[in-house]
Amino acid sequence: MTSHFSSITSISELRAVYDEPAKAIRDKALPMLDKYSRRFIELSPFFCISSHGPEGLGDVSPRGGEPGFVHVLDDTHIVFPDRPGNNRLDTLTNMLSSPGVGMLFFLPGIHEMLRINGQASITLDEGLMQRFVHQGKQPRAVIVVEAKEVYMHCSKGLKRSELWNPDKHVGKKDFPSLGQIAKDQYKLFVPAKLIDLVLDQDAKKNLY
Repeated sequence: MTSHFSSITSISELRAVYDEPAKAIRDKALPMLDKYSRRFIELSPFFCISSHGPEGLGDVSPRGGEPGFVHVLDDTHIVFPDRPGNNRLDTLTNMLSSPGVGMLFFLPGIHEMLRINGQASITLDEGLMQRFVHQGKQPRAVIVVEAKEVYMHCSKGLKRSELWNPDKHVGKKDFPSLGQIAKDQYKLFVPAKLIDLVLDQDAKKNLY
């Protein structure tokens, strides 16, 4: 479907709508990790990473683990394990052709976020792999990100969403299970509850 909406196509058109940022905001990105970003990473159990492939299509992937599952190597390098997933390898494939990534770290209960933009690479280095052995299992690979821009992101987005407010959490009755979605989307002839059971067992057995 072709969009019939008019589009903004230049920076000058954008700036006709949006004010210029304050100097402190414009210049806030640091070229390396400081004590605050290191501490944020140390406490964070979850982040999202964006990438893009050679065709230009963007992608974003969630990554989670125990608090501090992302390790800081030095002032500009962080590493994290690639745990079992669906084997589509969207993010990793994108990294091979376009190493630029953006990372958004969250702390449960904290409204501010940490953003890191940098260059990613994939390694099977044994020393790094051993860092992330969990329940006797190594990760499939380790991702190394060289940070180029590091900065804190303001709280407005999370405050507007009330993401951490338990009174706003969506109940199971308000959205179908993944089993039901898979059954409908792929026209499967098995009960949704059975699909959910298989998915739940897989998540338990293949979490690491």
